[in-house]
Amino acid sequence: MSETSKQLRILVVGCGNMGASHAKAFHGIDGFEICGLVSPGESKSVLNNALDNKYELFDDFAEALVKTKPDAVCISTYPDTHEEFAIRSFEQGCHVFIEKPVADSVEGSIRVAEAAKKAGKKLVIGYILRHHPSWKTFVELSQELGKPLVMRMNLNQQSHGNMWNVHRNLMKSLSPIVDCGVHYIDVMCQMTRSKPIQVCAIGARLTEDIPVGNYNYGQLQIRFEDGSVGWYEAGWGPMMSETAFFVKDVIGPKGSVSIVAKDAGASGKSDSVEAHTKTESLRFHHSTLDNENNFVKEDTWIDLSDEPDHQELCNREQRYFLRAIQEDLDLEDHVQDAINSLRIAFACDESVRTGNVVSLL
Repeated sequence: MSETSKQLRILVVGCGNMGASHAKAFHGIDGFEICGLVSPGESKSVLNNALDNKYELFDDFAEALVKTKPDAVCISTYPDTHEEFAIRSFEQGCHVFIEKPVADSVEGSIRVAEAAKKAGKKLVIGYILRHHPSWKTFVELSQELGKPLVMRMNLNQQSHGNMWNVHRNLMKSLSPIVDCGVHYIDVMCQMTRSKPIQVCAIGARLTEDIPVGNYNYGQLQIRFEDGSVGWYEAGWGPMMSETAFFVKDVIGPKGSVSIVAKDAGASGKSDSVEAHTKTESLRFHHSTLDNENNFVKEDTWIDLSDEPDHQELCNREQRYFLRAIQEDLDLEDHVQDAINSLRIAFACDESVRTGNVVSLL
């Protein structure tokens, strides 16, 4: 039976926030059949209970991979395991969906991509914003603003409770501007369609709860070949301010486009995974003036009827993964874009740690 017609057996590795959402997607999509849930703790049992206790549970990935013999693997573990788990999956003849980033180093991400190519299997990376209709429109409208562009984005999270546990674990391998920044660097690259040439960044360690040498607040700046510039800011922790924590806009000679998310940008929402992909409304400001320097056109408000929630976005990601396998989609650009955004993010991390401007040429 070909992969275009059979149910694809998928092993879900990592059952926390994103892993659980992806598992729920596989649970409901005709074309996938979950063959196991893997995590070292209790999250797999909690998830299985939400999925009617239908699936076999494993503590160890290597054991699960051998025993279940999946067609595909979904990896939503901490970034320092991504490279090992993905390469092992490819060596076992599996397709792989992996949460961003591809790996915890640029070299590791290249090795993952090479393993996918060698195995002749599909590699899809969880760049969730690429599946959001409003974010796609945001990028499209930015290209009506002329050049150069000024891009301003942030996502500061006043994390507490379990989210602070998650963030502290993430910071054992990656900083916030790398882990979250790859999303927004990717958006900036889509907006400018220009080569990034230089980055600089700053960071600060605001807590004793993370290892010495790491930082839980960072801000990066990127300069592009066409004169465009962008900044991104990310901070994690209970000390973070919720003042202007949700900024997403782009400015060009002809005006600006901004995401205005009144609900998602409200106090108490900064560490909500559900709120992070919300757009709610796009505000398109037109800069044209008349002879008396008054605006010729009022701002345009765009409310898209298709506003998927976080779970539906994960569903769309997995439908894309299924289509990539069934229709043998060419994912070369998809993979290279993911590696490129990670390369830029790590250059920013280098700038924080050295205090130097880093050239990308």
